[in-house]
Amino acid sequence: MEEISVDFDGIYAHNFPPPLRLPNMFIKRSLPARLHPCFLLVLASTISEIAFMARGDVGTASHYTPPYQPTECYGGDPSQFPSSNLFAAAGDGVWDNGAACGRQYLVRCISASKSGTCIPERTIQIKIVDYALSSSSAAVASKQSVTGATLVLSQTAFGAIANSSVDSINVEFQQV
Repeated sequence: MEEISVDFDGIYAHNFPPPLRLPNMFIKRSLPARLHPCFLLVLASTISEIAFMARGDVGTASHYTPPYQPTECYGGDPSQFPSSNLFAAAGDGVWDNGAACGRQYLVRCISASKSGTCIPERTIQIKIVDYALSSSSAAVASKQSVTGATLVLSQTAFGAIANSSVDSINVEFQQV
């Protein structure tokens, strides 16, 4: 059997152009093997914030005005209200047969029937102090528009995330 050898420096090599060589400024360099700890911290924070808001529920919120007592959770005890006045009465979807009393929620306005109602990027933490549909609730006595709302926010809480001139907004909320 006859052995065939090909000389790549010979005839065949001259049929192809030489390989393209780019100057170093055009070569994309890879990231260093070790990333800076600050970059990793920012990346982890961003991912956790996205994951946090992705777990929230969506509902509607209305608002009510003083007097806020008595409440279904704490009766006439004035110490039930947080000093920030960021509190709410729970609708049926949140009430959980009274287990919602004292729960804390992060709430943000996501939309409303009137554009420009929501205060962008504003999230508040509220405390549940009442049941919106109880016959003895101050929330029901204040307004009939609370029927069907997921949360009925105090006047201060509602004004912190939306323009108070509307009766109802769509919110994203998550228990803390």
